[in-house]
Amino acid sequence: MTTETQLREQICLLAKSMFDRGLTGGSTGNISARTEDGGLLVSPTGTSFGRLDPGRLSRFDAQGHLISGDKPTKEMPLHAAFYDTRSTAGAVVHLHSCHSVALSMMPDVDEDNFLPPLTPYGIMKLGRVKLLPFFLPGDPEMGKAVRGLAGKRSAVMLANHGPVVAGKDIEAACNAIEELEDTARLAMMTRGMNPRGLTEPQVQALITKFDVEWDA
Repeated sequence: MTTETQLREQICLLAKSMFDRGLTGGSTGNISARTEDGGLLVSPTGTSFGRLDPGRLSRFDAQGHLISGDKPTKEMPLHAAFYDTRSTAGAVVHLHSCHSVALSMMPDVDEDNFLPPLTPYGIMKLGRVKLLPFFLPGDPEMGKAVRGLAGKRSAVMLANHGPVVAGKDIEAACNAIEELEDTARLAMMTRGMNPRGLTEPQVQALITKFDVEWDA
């Protein structure tokens, strides 16, 4: 079992890894994870993924009260929406990753299935990604939009803003959001080239073999 101290360090380590590789820059992005007692550890507002301090993460108790640490990210309603509607959510990550944002601006993107089926891994790790409309940063309406999905999606893309992914733990959530960005990058790299994606039978075979949430 991961201790809270270990979880704090893991959050900061994974966040710095994503920052160092350019997946979110400046003071953008936010990250959270469930603690063993049902509370949350959350990145503070205005902080950089490259310089998170394990001891200053915002700490919430199981009733949602801030009990220690710095003031949390303004995107708390977005994180809370995933935790409240997906019983399997143990962590939530939000990035301002470049290629996924670029893809969200394209006029012909499928709002109900944002990522094209280019590789098996986007399907396996994310299922279908819902493209949500543009909201002002910090707008509680983002959380309401996620709640409106009734827990049926593990990942959403905020148009002109960035992806948000929930996973069973912090490592799974980070791996999944990186897969989202990688797939979006492939989509932008091959845009207009008529690439050979996966066929519908291949997609269905992946869904069946790996028990992917898809029909929701």
